[in-house]
Amino acid sequence: MPKYVLWGSYCDNALEKRTPYREAHLKGLKTQKDRGILQALGPTVDNTRVFGIYQAEDKAAVQQLIEADPYWQNGIWTDYAVYEWNQVF
Repeated sequence: MPKYVLWGSYCDNALEKRTPYREAHLKGLKTQKDRGILQALGPTVDNTRVFGIYQAEDKAAVQQLIEADPYWQNGIWTDYAVYEWNQVF
């Protein structure tokens, strides 16, 4: 199954603004992880960007997961790009 890389951006003051959505966000990520779709996800140290690795049928499936996430729906993630990844190592 193909792998995909997510790069996205956080809104200003994301650490404060995410609070009402954090529990639902983490629950959804855990479900994706348990299903083997989400391989890794997290912010950069400065909390301005998000990076993730997904294993899914296609790019559209990854985009659907991202756009269903409470962080996307509530403006915590402000933009994103998904790229099919050729994992060499």
